[in-house]
Amino acid sequence: MANFTKAVTDGDFETDVLGADKPVLVDFWAEWCGPCRMIAPSLEAVAEEYEGKAGIYKMNVDENQNVPQRFGIRGIPTLILFKGGEEQERIVGAVSKDAIAKVIEKYV
Repeated sequence: MANFTKAVTDGDFETDVLGADKPVLVDFWAEWCGPCRMIAPSLEAVAEEYEGKAGIYKMNVDENQNVPQRFGIRGIPTLILFKGGEEQERIVGAVSKDAIAKVIEKYV
């Protein structure tokens, strides 16, 4: 299976996420997080479905601490949908593929 989700770091967040010309969903996650691993296949499927229409990025909160702190990430997984450089919606916790797709669909 190809990887449709992309990694994003503190260093490229401004350009890749806030500067994007289409909606971007960022998954704030960590290797040790069970619910994060649980939703990974759903995120990958949604990323494939919306390829070219929306970006799906994953930010490891253990390796990148500036952006998660800036957006007040307290629990993971946290999914934030950005459009036009602004936070539009936030989902905290493991959710279904359909729930993820529904949030993206509102903004594409």
